[in-house]
Amino acid sequence: MAVGTLGYHAIGSPQASWIDSFYMTFITVATIGYSEVVDLSAHPYGRLFTVAISVVGIATMSYLFSTFLALLIESDLNATLRRRRMERHIAALSGHYIVCGIGRVGGNVAEELLATRRPLVVIEKSQEALDAWLERHPGCLYLHADAADDEALRRGGLSRAAGVFAVTADDSHNLMVALSVKLLAPQVRVVVRLHDIRNADKARRAGADEVVSPDFTGGMRIASAMVRPHVVNFMDQMLRTEEGTRIEEVLVPEGLPVQALGQLLPRSPRYMLLALHEQGRWHFNPGEDQPVRPGASLVLMASAEGRLEVESLLLA
Repeated sequence: MAVGTLGYHAIGSPQASWIDSFYMTFITVATIGYSEVVDLSAHPYGRLFTVAISVVGIATMSYLFSTFLALLIESDLNATLRRRRMERHIAALSGHYIVCGIGRVGGNVAEELLATRRPLVVIEKSQEALDAWLERHPGCLYLHADAADDEALRRGGLSRAAGVFAVTADDSHNLMVALSVKLLAPQVRVVVRLHDIRNADKARRAGADEVVSPDFTGGMRIASAMVRPHVVNFMDQMLRTEEGTRIEEVLVPEGLPVQALGQLLPRSPRYMLLALHEQGRWHFNPGEDQPVRPGASLVLMASAEGRLEVESLLLA
Protein backbone atom coordinates (compact mmCIF):
# COMPACT_ATOMS: atom_id res chain seq x y z
CA MET A 1 0.00 0.00 0.00
CA ALA A 2 2.83 2.38 0.83
CA VAL A 3 4.73 1.63 -2.40
CA GLY A 4 1.58 1.98 -4.49
CA THR A 5 0.62 5.29 -2.88
CA LEU A 6 4.09 6.72 -3.45
CA GLY A 7 4.21 5.38 -7.02
CA TYR A 8 0.81 6.77 -8.08
CA HIS A 9 1.57 10.10 -6.47
CA ALA A 10 4.80 10.35 -8.46
CA ILE A 11 3.17 9.18 -11.75
CA GLY A 12 0.10 11.39 -11.45
CA SER A 13 1.85 14.44 -10.07
CA PRO A 14 0.87 17.23 -9.79
CA GLN A 15 -2.85 16.38 -10.34
CA ALA A 16 -2.92 13.26 -8.11
CA SER A 17 -3.31 14.01 -4.42
CA TRP A 18 -2.13 11.68 -1.66
CA ILE A 19 -5.72 10.55 -1.01
CA ASP A 20 -6.26 9.84 -4.73
CA SER A 21 -3.02 7.85 -4.81
CA PHE A 22 -3.96 5.82 -1.73
CA TYR A 23 -7.49 5.19 -3.07
CA MET A 24 -6.09 4.10 -6.44
CA THR A 25 -3.81 1.62 -4.68
CA PHE A 26 -6.63 0.26 -2.54
CA ILE A 27 -9.10 -0.38 -5.38
CA THR A 28 -6.30 -2.04 -7.37
CA VAL A 29 -5.21 -4.40 -4.57
CA ALA A 30 -8.81 -5.11 -3.55
CA THR A 31 -9.68 -5.87 -7.22
CA ILE A 32 -12.54 -3.34 -7.07
CA GLY A 33 -11.22 -1.30 -9.99
CA TYR A 34 -13.91 1.39 -10.44
CA SER A 35 -11.86 3.64 -12.70
CA GLU A 36 -8.44 5.22 -12.95
CA VAL A 37 -8.68 7.80 -10.21
CA VAL A 38 -5.13 8.74 -11.14
CA ASP A 39 -5.10 9.33 -14.91
CA LEU A 40 -2.66 6.89 -16.52
CA SER A 41 -3.71 7.37 -20.13
CA ALA A 42 -0.53 9.30 -20.87
CA HIS A 43 1.67 7.00 -18.78
CA PRO A 44 1.95 3.47 -20.29
CA TYR A 45 4.55 2.53 -17.69
CA GLY A 46 2.08 3.64 -15.05
CA ARG A 47 -0.29 0.91 -16.22
CA LEU A 48 2.52 -1.65 -16.01
CA PHE A 49 3.08 -0.36 -12.49
CA THR A 50 -0.63 -1.06 -11.83
CA VAL A 51 -0.21 -4.64 -13.05
CA ALA A 52 2.76 -5.13 -10.72
CA ILE A 53 0.87 -3.64 -7.76
CA SER A 54 -2.12 -5.91 -8.54
CA VAL A 55 -0.05 -9.11 -8.69
CA VAL A 56 1.96 -8.41 -5.54
CA GLY A 57 -0.99 -6.90 -3.67
CA ILE A 58 -3.43 -9.73 -4.43
CA ALA A 59 -0.81 -12.34 -3.50
CA THR A 60 -0.07 -10.55 -0.23
CA MET A 61 -3.75 -10.18 0.69
CA SER A 62 -4.42 -13.84 -0.14
CA TYR A 63 -1.52 -14.93 2.04
CA LEU A 64 -2.65 -12.76 4.94
CA PHE A 65 -6.22 -14.03 4.64
CA SER A 66 -5.16 -17.71 4.51
CA THR A 67 -2.80 -17.25 7.46
CA PHE A 68 -5.53 -15.60 9.51
CA LEU A 69 -8.01 -18.33 8.59
CA ALA A 70 -5.54 -21.09 9.50
CA LEU A 71 -4.84 -19.41 12.83
CA LEU A 72 -8.55 -19.14 13.50
CA ILE A 73 -9.22 -22.79 12.65
CA GLU A 74 -6.25 -24.14 14.61
CA SER A 75 -7.10 -22.20 17.76
CA ASP A 76 -10.25 -21.85 19.77
CA LEU A 77 -12.68 -22.34 16.91
CA ASN A 78 -11.23 -25.73 16.00
CA ALA A 79 -11.12 -26.77 19.65
CA THR A 80 -14.74 -25.75 20.09
CA LEU A 81 -15.83 -27.69 17.02
CA ARG A 82 -13.91 -30.78 18.16
CA ARG A 83 -15.41 -30.56 21.63
CA ARG A 84 -18.95 -30.26 20.30
CA ARG A 85 -18.42 -33.17 17.88
CA MET A 86 -16.97 -35.26 20.72
CA GLU A 87 -19.91 -34.47 22.99
CA ARG A 88 -22.37 -35.47 20.25
CA HIS A 89 -20.63 -38.84 19.89
CA ILE A 90 -20.64 -39.35 23.66
CA ALA A 91 -24.33 -38.43 23.85
CA ALA A 92 -25.08 -41.27 21.41
CA LEU A 93 -23.33 -43.88 23.60
CA SER A 94 -25.12 -46.35 25.87
CA GLY A 95 -23.72 -49.22 27.94
CA HIS A 96 -20.22 -47.71 27.73
CA TYR A 97 -17.49 -47.40 30.38
CA ILE A 98 -15.99 -44.23 31.83
CA VAL A 99 -12.29 -44.32 32.69
CA CYS A 100 -11.44 -41.57 35.19
CA GLY A 101 -7.70 -41.03 34.94
CA ILE A 102 -5.59 -42.16 31.98
CA GLY A 103 -2.20 -42.63 33.64
CA ARG A 104 -0.33 -45.93 33.82
CA VAL A 105 -3.16 -47.91 35.42
CA GLY A 106 -5.97 -46.12 33.61
CA GLY A 107 -4.16 -46.57 30.31
CA ASN A 108 -4.00 -50.35 30.82
CA VAL A 109 -7.70 -50.40 31.75
CA ALA A 110 -8.57 -48.49 28.58
CA GLU A 111 -6.33 -50.75 26.46
CA GLU A 112 -8.21 -53.79 27.74
CA LEU A 113 -11.57 -52.21 26.95
CA LEU A 114 -10.40 -51.41 23.43
CA ALA A 115 -8.97 -54.91 22.94
CA THR A 116 -12.33 -56.45 23.87
CA ARG A 117 -14.31 -53.94 21.78
CA ARG A 118 -16.10 -52.19 24.62
CA PRO A 119 -17.00 -48.51 24.15
CA LEU A 120 -15.36 -46.10 26.57
CA VAL A 121 -14.97 -42.44 27.43
CA VAL A 122 -11.82 -41.10 29.09
CA ILE A 123 -12.03 -38.26 31.61
CA GLU A 124 -8.65 -36.74 32.48
CA LYS A 125 -7.76 -33.32 33.90
CA SER A 126 -4.04 -33.49 32.99
CA GLN A 127 -3.53 -32.26 29.44
CA GLU A 128 -0.10 -33.91 29.30
CA ALA A 129 -1.47 -37.36 30.20
CA LEU A 130 -4.38 -36.87 27.80
CA ASP A 131 -2.07 -35.89 24.93
CA ALA A 132 0.12 -38.95 25.54
CA TRP A 133 -2.94 -41.22 25.39
CA LEU A 134 -4.44 -39.56 22.30
CA GLU A 135 -1.11 -39.84 20.50
CA ARG A 136 -1.52 -43.63 20.66
CA HIS A 137 -5.32 -43.68 20.27
CA PRO A 138 -6.38 -40.53 18.37
CA GLY A 139 -9.94 -41.75 17.81
CA CYS A 140 -10.75 -42.33 21.48
CA LEU A 141 -13.59 -40.32 23.02
CA TYR A 142 -12.43 -38.11 25.87
CA LEU A 143 -13.23 -35.15 28.09
CA HIS A 144 -10.59 -32.78 29.44
CA ALA A 145 -12.09 -32.29 32.89
CA ASP A 146 -11.97 -33.31 36.54
CA ALA A 147 -13.78 -36.65 36.94
CA ALA A 148 -14.91 -35.73 40.46
CA ASP A 149 -16.95 -32.88 38.97
CA ASP A 150 -20.62 -33.79 38.57
CA GLU A 151 -20.95 -31.92 35.29
CA ALA A 152 -18.00 -33.83 33.78
CA LEU A 153 -19.62 -37.15 34.71
CA ARG A 154 -22.93 -36.04 33.19
CA ARG A 155 -21.17 -35.01 29.97
CA GLY A 156 -19.50 -38.42 29.93
CA GLY A 157 -22.95 -40.07 29.75
CA LEU A 158 -22.96 -41.39 33.33
CA SER A 159 -26.70 -42.11 33.41
CA ARG A 160 -26.31 -44.45 30.41
CA ALA A 161 -22.94 -45.97 31.37
CA ALA A 162 -22.36 -49.61 32.31
CA GLY A 163 -19.59 -48.76 34.76
CA VAL A 164 -16.99 -46.28 35.97
CA PHE A 165 -13.31 -46.89 36.68
CA ALA A 166 -11.91 -44.49 39.31
CA VAL A 167 -8.21 -45.11 38.63
CA THR A 168 -6.40 -41.82 39.20
CA ALA A 169 -3.13 -41.81 41.17
CA ASP A 170 -4.80 -40.18 44.21
CA ASP A 171 -6.81 -42.39 46.61
CA SER A 172 -8.84 -39.49 47.99
CA HIS A 173 -9.72 -38.31 44.49
CA ASN A 174 -10.89 -41.82 43.57
CA LEU A 175 -13.12 -41.86 46.67
CA MET A 176 -14.63 -38.54 45.55
CA VAL A 177 -15.28 -39.95 42.08
CA ALA A 178 -17.03 -43.01 43.56
CA LEU A 179 -19.16 -40.83 45.84
CA SER A 180 -20.11 -38.50 42.97
CA VAL A 181 -21.07 -41.43 40.73
CA LYS A 182 -23.30 -43.03 43.35
CA LEU A 183 -25.03 -39.74 44.16
CA LEU A 184 -25.78 -39.10 40.47
CA ALA A 185 -26.45 -42.66 39.24
CA PRO A 186 -26.67 -45.28 42.03
CA GLN A 187 -27.22 -48.11 39.52
CA VAL A 188 -23.84 -47.65 37.82
CA ARG A 189 -21.08 -50.03 38.93
CA VAL A 190 -17.88 -48.39 40.22
CA VAL A 191 -14.43 -49.97 40.50
CA VAL A 192 -11.94 -47.96 42.58
CA ARG A 193 -8.16 -48.13 42.54
CA LEU A 194 -6.42 -47.69 45.91
CA HIS A 195 -2.75 -47.61 46.82
CA ASP A 196 -3.44 -48.23 50.51
CA ILE A 197 -5.66 -51.30 50.94
CA ARG A 198 -6.56 -50.01 54.43
CA ASN A 199 -8.83 -47.47 52.71
CA ALA A 200 -10.97 -50.24 51.20
CA ASP A 201 -13.75 -49.91 53.81
CA LYS A 202 -13.91 -46.16 53.24
CA ALA A 203 -14.15 -46.70 49.50
CA ARG A 204 -17.03 -49.14 49.90
CA ARG A 205 -18.85 -46.74 52.20
CA ALA A 206 -18.30 -44.06 49.54
CA GLY A 207 -20.09 -46.29 47.02
CA ALA A 208 -17.38 -48.44 45.41
CA ASP A 209 -18.70 -51.79 44.21
CA GLU A 210 -15.19 -53.19 43.90
CA VAL A 211 -11.83 -52.10 45.27
CA VAL A 212 -8.52 -53.02 43.63
CA SER A 213 -5.07 -52.27 45.03
CA PRO A 214 -2.35 -52.62 42.36
CA ASP A 215 0.26 -52.99 45.12
CA PHE A 216 -1.63 -55.85 46.82
CA THR A 217 -2.58 -57.51 43.52
CA GLY A 218 0.98 -57.16 42.26
CA GLY A 219 2.30 -58.94 45.35
CA MET A 220 -0.16 -61.78 44.86
CA ARG A 221 0.82 -61.98 41.19
CA ILE A 222 4.52 -62.24 42.08
CA ALA A 223 3.80 -65.04 44.57
CA SER A 224 1.65 -66.89 42.02
CA ALA A 225 4.41 -66.66 39.41
CA MET A 226 6.58 -68.65 41.79
CA VAL A 227 4.17 -71.27 43.15
CA ARG A 228 1.84 -71.77 40.16
CA PRO A 229 3.80 -70.63 37.08
CA HIS A 230 1.82 -72.53 34.45
CA VAL A 231 -1.50 -71.07 35.62
CA VAL A 232 -0.04 -67.57 35.57
CA ASN A 233 1.46 -68.17 32.13
CA PHE A 234 -1.92 -69.36 30.85
CA MET A 235 -3.66 -66.21 32.15
CA ASP A 236 -0.91 -63.99 30.74
CA GLN A 237 -1.23 -65.57 27.32
CA MET A 238 -4.94 -64.79 27.28
CA LEU A 239 -4.32 -61.16 28.21
CA ARG A 240 -1.58 -60.70 25.62
CA THR A 241 -2.98 -62.55 22.63
CA GLU A 242 -3.87 -60.38 19.66
CA GLU A 243 -7.16 -62.25 19.16
CA GLY A 244 -8.48 -60.82 22.43
CA THR A 245 -9.36 -64.19 24.04
CA ARG A 246 -10.54 -63.60 27.61
CA ILE A 247 -12.49 -65.12 30.48
CA GLU A 248 -15.72 -63.18 29.97
CA GLU A 249 -18.93 -62.74 31.95
CA VAL A 250 -22.28 -62.30 30.21
CA LEU A 251 -25.47 -61.59 32.14
CA VAL A 252 -28.68 -63.35 31.09
CA PRO A 253 -31.19 -60.52 30.52
CA GLU A 254 -34.40 -60.21 32.48
CA GLY A 255 -37.52 -61.32 30.66
CA LEU A 256 -35.81 -64.22 28.95
CA PRO A 257 -37.79 -67.48 29.48
CA VAL A 258 -36.09 -70.34 31.32
CA GLN A 259 -34.35 -72.53 28.75
CA ALA A 260 -31.96 -75.46 28.69
CA LEU A 261 -28.36 -74.42 28.18
CA GLY A 262 -27.99 -76.48 25.01
CA GLN A 263 -31.03 -74.80 23.49
CA LEU A 264 -29.94 -71.30 24.49
CA LEU A 265 -26.26 -71.49 23.51
CA PRO A 266 -25.25 -73.83 20.68
CA ARG A 267 -21.63 -74.94 20.56
CA SER A 268 -19.25 -72.59 18.78
CA PRO A 269 -15.49 -72.40 18.20
CA ARG A 270 -15.59 -68.74 19.23
CA TYR A 271 -16.57 -69.39 22.87
CA MET A 272 -16.52 -72.12 25.52
CA LEU A 273 -18.80 -72.05 28.57
CA LEU A 274 -16.91 -72.67 31.81
CA ALA A 275 -19.45 -72.03 34.55
CA LEU A 276 -22.91 -70.74 35.40
CA HIS A 277 -23.54 -68.55 38.46
CA GLU A 278 -27.05 -67.94 39.77
CA GLN A 279 -28.63 -67.32 43.16
CA GLY A 280 -25.24 -67.45 44.88
CA ARG A 281 -24.38 -70.91 43.52
CA TRP A 282 -21.78 -72.01 40.98
CA HIS A 283 -22.34 -74.69 38.35
CA PHE A 284 -18.99 -75.61 36.81
CA ASN A 285 -18.90 -77.17 33.34
CA PRO A 286 -22.72 -77.30 33.19
CA GLY A 287 -24.42 -79.85 30.95
CA GLU A 288 -26.65 -79.01 28.00
CA ASP A 289 -29.78 -79.80 30.06
CA GLN A 290 -28.85 -77.25 32.75
CA PRO A 291 -31.72 -74.71 33.04
CA VAL A 292 -30.71 -71.07 32.54
CA ARG A 293 -32.77 -68.43 34.32
CA PRO A 294 -32.89 -64.62 33.90
CA GLY A 295 -30.27 -62.83 35.99
CA ALA A 296 -27.77 -65.68 35.84
CA SER A 297 -24.16 -65.00 34.84
CA LEU A 298 -22.44 -67.04 32.16
CA VAL A 299 -18.67 -67.35 32.59
CA LEU A 300 -17.00 -68.31 29.35
CA MET A 301 -13.70 -68.25 27.54
CA ALA A 302 -14.25 -66.30 24.37
CA SER A 303 -12.81 -63.95 21.81
CA ALA A 304 -14.36 -60.52 21.38
CA GLU A 305 -16.42 -61.87 18.48
CA GLY A 306 -17.51 -64.82 20.62
CA ARG A 307 -18.71 -62.58 23.44
CA LEU A 308 -20.67 -60.44 20.99
CA GLU A 309 -22.18 -63.61 19.51
CA VAL A 310 -23.33 -64.80 22.95
CA GLU A 311 -24.82 -61.40 23.74
CA SER A 312 -26.71 -61.37 20.46
CA LEU A 313 -28.06 -64.89 21.09
CA LEU A 314 -29.35 -63.85 24.52
CA LEU A 315 -31.03 -60.76 23.08
CA ALA A 316 -32.56 -62.57 20.08
